[in-house]
Amino acid sequence: MIRLAEVTEENWMEVASLKVKDCQKGFLAPALGILARGYVYRDSNAKVFVIKNDDTTVGVAMVRDFTDEPLGYDLQQFMIDERYQGRGFGSRALSLILDTLREEGRFDRVEVCVKKDDEAAIRMYKKHGFSDSGYVSDEVPDSYNLLLNLT
Repeated sequence: MIRLAEVTEENWMEVASLKVKDCQKGFLAPALGILARGYVYRDSNAKVFVIKNDDTTVGVAMVRDFTDEPLGYDLQQFMIDERYQGRGFGSRALSLILDTLREEGRFDRVEVCVKKDDEAAIRMYKKHGFSDSGYVSDEVPDSYNLLLNLT
């Protein structure tokens, strides 16, 4: 059963060892980078979620608050280890993360920036109700900015 857990002294090295397929490496930070972002963005209320299937660590995700208008959640990194992809773990974990953000209720929107070439991720986000916001960042013009209203 998929569940979310916190990063701890006991599991952070296991989380740091997660990897994606070689063809996916340009789409997101390595797992250790995701853990580091959780620390760097601590003033933006960053949360790192360890994704577990029963007791096995299968992925990691990081969400932070936008500090500029429009306020909302920024799902900045989301990965499932290459050994566990294609089993629905990512979709179930995304549902749990979105439910957690809804329960927290501080913002009514979630945004995620996805490389245009990452077709699997785009499909998953759209399946969960995300849509293209139309915004194109000068810093990442090869990406879509997807938006989901939580209400």
